[in-house]
Amino acid sequence: MSRYCSQCGKSLKACICEWIRSLPSKVELVILQHPSETNRPMGTARILSLSLANSYCFVDENFSEHSELNQLLAEEGVHHFVLYPGEGAHSHQQVASKVAQEQKVRIILLDGTWKKAYKMWQLSSNLQTLPLIRLPENLQGNYRIRKAPSDNSLSTVEAGYHILQLLEPEADFSPLISAFNQMIEFQIKQMPPGVFEKNYLN
Repeated sequence: MSRYCSQCGKSLKACICEWIRSLPSKVELVILQHPSETNRPMGTARILSLSLANSYCFVDENFSEHSELNQLLAEEGVHHFVLYPGEGAHSHQQVASKVAQEQKVRIILLDGTWKKAYKMWQLSSNLQTLPLIRLPENLQGNYRIRKAPSDNSLSTVEAGYHILQLLEPEADFSPLISAFNQMIEFQIKQMPPGVFEKNYLN
């Protein structure tokens, strides 16, 4: 008998399926996951892929020749944006207007540490030809059990939640954050007394 949930892939005692809610969305998400993230017990991309039928998740480091991704990118009439804070990145307001006009939009998320996400973007020539979209700079992350380079660093699920909520303000994507917070609380409870305070609150 497997010790892991067949749906979310996490250990049975850490299964997140009870907190997952199926959410409709006009905007499609494409999650490009670095191989080092696939088996992390605290990885959050799985919350997005389980919750959103309108999503894809591919694993690699260099996506230049990734056939499934390139097939999506070749679709006519679809606006593709990479969620990345590079020079010339579009604001969410610019892209939200396309969604409001019923134009098809796909947002590509890079799932990895900042260093690995940057390497994925550098290696993947097909991504560098796409326009970028950025999140507001004042957003605060709540990934308390993973070291982040700054207070406004977001987990993949937080980034997905914020971009969807900004592009579809009439919808409610809060169940994504609820599932994320439940996962965080569970992991904190598994830590020996004092470990969280010592390692993550300083």
